[in-house]
Amino acid sequence: MKGYVHSIETFGLVDGPGVRYVLFVQGCKMRCRYCHNPETWKICTDEDEKMDVGLGWQTAKEAFDRAYRYQNYWKNNGGITVSGGEPLLQIDFVIALFKLAKEKGVHTTLDTSGNPFTREEPFFSKFNELMKVTDLVILDIKEMDDNKHKILTGWSNSNILDMARYLSEINKPVWIRHV
Repeated sequence: MKGYVHSIETFGLVDGPGVRYVLFVQGCKMRCRYCHNPETWKICTDEDEKMDVGLGWQTAKEAFDRAYRYQNYWKNNGGITVSGGEPLLQIDFVIALFKLAKEKGVHTTLDTSGNPFTREEPFFSKFNELMKVTDLVILDIKEMDDNKHKILTGWSNSNILDMARYLSEINKPVWIRHV
């Protein structure tokens, strides 16, 4: 399974507990007025396509092997965070990456806006598979009021708030981020 990786940060301190290896994936449908990574917006859909941004296509194993070289910095309280762009747009890649991480006992954090979330299939089954190998979700709620959210991001927040409810239902550890 391949994913399009925009960039990495090898010593992240604000993207989950401890020291984090942060992998920023390419692609996001929201257009937040204050986005700090607008260069990650473009969605790359063809594995043969090379865009003018980012590190490019990587297998989950390649991405994990690069990350795992830094595991001495994590000690027992850090790990891998996948951010973006929007990681849920590359859910198959994140599942494969996090499965590799869990095989090595690495803490996994998903940093998401929740925009792609739906309880419809096939997404919902994949999301549940991802949650089995995700230790923490950082859910970036842009705005609680739906009308203001649409003005701010171009999208409704109803599915994002549904995701927050679902994470509560399954007792998934969540950090809410509100900028």
